[in-house]
Amino acid sequence: MYYLYAALAIILVIILANIRIVPQAHEFVIEWLGKYKGTWGAGFHIKVPLFEKVAKKISLKEQVLDSPPQPVITKDNVTMQIDTVIYYAVYDAKLYAYGAENPISALANLAATTLRNLVGELELDGTLTSRDTINAKMTAILDEATDKWGIKVHRVELRNIIPPAEIQNAMEKQMKAERDRRETLLQAEGHKAAAITRAEGEKQAMILAAEGERDARIARAEGEARAIYLSKKAEADGLIALREAGVDGAVLELKKYEALVAMADGKASKIIVPTDTVEMVKNNVLFSETSGLGDVTKPAPEPPAPAKKPDPCCDEPKASPKKKAPKANDIFI
Repeated sequence: MYYLYAALAIILVIILANIRIVPQAHEFVIEWLGKYKGTWGAGFHIKVPLFEKVAKKISLKEQVLDSPPQPVITKDNVTMQIDTVIYYAVYDAKLYAYGAENPISALANLAATTLRNLVGELELDGTLTSRDTINAKMTAILDEATDKWGIKVHRVELRNIIPPAEIQNAMEKQMKAERDRRETLLQAEGHKAAAITRAEGEKQAMILAAEGERDARIARAEGEARAIYLSKKAEADGLIALREAGVDGAVLELKKYEALVAMADGKASKIIVPTDTVEMVKNNVLFSETSGLGDVTKPAPEPPAPAKKPDPCCDEPKASPKKKAPKANDIFI
């Protein structure tokens, strides 16, 4: 009985010693008598003692390979120090275990040689401005080359590009000169824009002044035309009124003569009157003298008769005669 318990205890110890628990995001490569047997995923597993062996424990998480700075020569013979950062992950544990002796070292050396090849095709300025292009090309080349190692390269980044000290000084001077040139160009463009703005303002002011003068002249001309129109309309209305009143030709000729006299306005002016007008005026004057029409001189008043004293006993006071109202046909000149 004692031996049975001892045997059971030995078996239990052996089983417990061969229990393996694989963590999440890990894989174990199992060999049977030195030959690849399989890959254990995450979970509980029991290894056969003496026959099975865990050959390699592999993490499937994304990892970072930080390469130290290395000298790289550009196409224009400038030596720079460049360091890279590689993000990769193992996707096949078997290939990773049996593909290369040291896959991480192989990946680092491959990244260094690939970087030298890519930068050697570029000049200094192209290297400094083509980070994205270099990153994309290195990612594609390394991913394709590491497929047989069970490694997936997700991304490659150039972290630092350090040119020599004299190149850095030259680049700083070039940058300062470029900034000075941009400053001068911006100032010149500002002066140009200001001059153009002032010229456009002066031009607009002159245009507005000319338009204002034009509008003022048009307004004055319209006012004068309106005044002439109203004056002529008044004269026409007066003539129409005279015609409707039945005024004869003699009076109209006198009105013409009065208009000519008004044109002289009492100044030393010469008025040329046609002969027929003079003859007509003469006839009108003779007619006015014989008929009394148009005579502006009032007749001399007759001397008053001696007043007769009223007889208080016989004469009755007479009412004062009323003034005769002028008739519509009476003419006053």
